Amino acid sequence: MKKRLLQLVVAIFSIIFIVGCSGTATTEKKEAEAAKDGEITLYIVRHGKTMLNITDRVQGWSDAVLTPEGEKTVGYAGKGLKDIEFSASYSSDSGRSVQTATIILDENQKSDVTLQTDKRLREFNFGSYEGDLNHTMWTDIAESKGKTLEEWMNEGISPEDFANSVAELDKGRVKEGKNWPAEDYNTITKRLKESIDEIAKKESKKGDSNVLIVSHGLSIGALIDTLSGGYELPAGGIKNASVTTIKYKNGEYTIDKVGDLSYIEKGQKKE
Repeated sequence: MKKRLLQLVVAIFSIIFIVGCSGTATTEKKEAEAAKDGEITLYIVRHGKTMLNITDRVQGWSDAVLTPEGEKTVGYAGKGLKDIEFSASYSSDSGRSVQTATIILDENQKSDVTLQTDKRLREFNFGSYEGDLNHTMWTDIAESKGKTLEEWMNEGISPEDFANSVAELDKGRVKEGKNWPAEDYNTITKRLKESIDEIAKKESKKGDSNVLIVSHGLSIGALIDTLSGGYELPAGGIKNASVTTIKYKNGEYTIDKVGDLSYIEKGQKKE
């Protein structure tokens, strides 16, 4: 009886040891695979200036083509980026972003990649304010806070407060079947973060590489705010055709440069 009991105890400990070793091996394997993942540099470009930009209209999910000057400036940015080899390229599915990405890739001498679109990279959706004058939307926000437009703007506007204010105002303006409801900040940042995480994890499997992403001014600002809370954005926001670079390695993001205009300047010198 004692002999059988001893054999049973030995057998149990053997199983525990084998399972433990197996678990350790699996963990070590996963860690080794993660260590092989490359560092990704995300080159996030704001689209070029559009017809709605110059007429001071609200442009979120609504769309417009680039102006001739907008195309020219993006072309300069493309020339400035021409020697960077991209392993992949993505843009929002808005026409202005696709147009911008296409111009940059046409100028690039190192990359042969197919542009992929992702609607999660879109600009904020402003609901019933889409296509309206920016002045109208801004004034409505200021008045909802009991302030003049000048007072509200002088206080400084955070992307979160801006998006949530529009979403709250839009609740009483939504017309079923005619406009998508304005998005609150949580909805916006959730889709942006999901998109960037998916892209970064996928592309890191290729080793060290560069990825082109074309998105929108407010969305780029919101993404930076999400990845690095409290990061101070440039005065006046993210400029058209500017480049924001973000590093990614093993699940961690590092903000490099925000709203960098040097690539446009570099491209102009090549004229």
